[in-house]
Amino acid sequence: MVSLLTEASGLLAFVRTVESGTFTTAARDLGTSPSVVSKAVARLEKHLGARLFLRSTRALQLTPDGQAFFDRIAPLLKEIDASAEPLQPEAELAGRLRISIPSEIARFLMTPLMAEFAKRYPLLHMEIGITDRYVDLVRENYDVVFRVGEMSHGELMIRRLANIRMVLVASPAFLADQRIPQEIDDLRNLPFAQYLAGGQSHSVRFSNGETIVTHGRVACDSAYGLRAAALEGMGVAHLMNCVVADDLRDGKLIQILHNEPLPSLPFSAIHAFGKTVPNRVRLLCDFVQAQTRSFTH
Repeated sequence: MVSLLTEASGLLAFVRTVESGTFTTAARDLGTSPSVVSKAVARLEKHLGARLFLRSTRALQLTPDGQAFFDRIAPLLKEIDASAEPLQPEAELAGRLRISIPSEIARFLMTPLMAEFAKRYPLLHMEIGITDRYVDLVRENYDVVFRVGEMSHGELMIRRLANIRMVLVASPAFLADQRIPQEIDDLRNLPFAQYLAGGQSHSVRFSNGETIVTHGRVACDSAYGLRAAALEGMGVAHLMNCVVADDLRDGKLIQILHNEPLPSLPFSAIHAFGKTVPNRVRLLCDFVQAQTRSFTH
């Protein structure tokens, strides 16, 4: 049986190379030379009896064996790296904290994150990515990502922080030109501002199990885009209530089909640390969960 306990340097070199994309960048991160990193990975490949990378003069590409090995080993290294953190006094919390937040949720979280959390832990170095793209948590080396919707987790850990109410909305001008829908079937002929993710538009599912396959000439991959399309009368939009609460109050948008409830969507934190969650991640998740009460209730 192959033992990896003697290959710590090779494991670290391999994971950093996958995350950064090159031996040169991995070497810079590790404070060594590209040749040292390359040789460490080569020794690891020899130890495993498997090719992890396809090498060319221009690029490195993971082999299927390399991808499977990375998916298994990277979360374990994260957990080892975090294992000493619970011994730190909370007030001395330090190190890098890399997170990803969806754009519309960031609108509610960025001010308290800067005004409270970041100031509370001045030794933390925070890297905050604001994107609706489903980032590769492990390969892109995020500590934790926050996402709305159901997630397939594999070996990742998911902590549900809140449930977010969803609504169907349209502009007064749009509804003035249409027959206002009274039941689900009335929606089937109406144009939507479609939510586009992964190159595909998403259908709308109701709490009773009925589903609407949407159509329309505008598709967006963010709540910001869907809201703008709805405000300009481009169609019905399926959005988080918190995103359009002010528009509904001001009459710029109108909620339709009040009597047909939509399932709430989970707002979750996802990480790859297993059960050994670093204090910096646990405290951030606690903080974010507390903040969500202001826009989910």
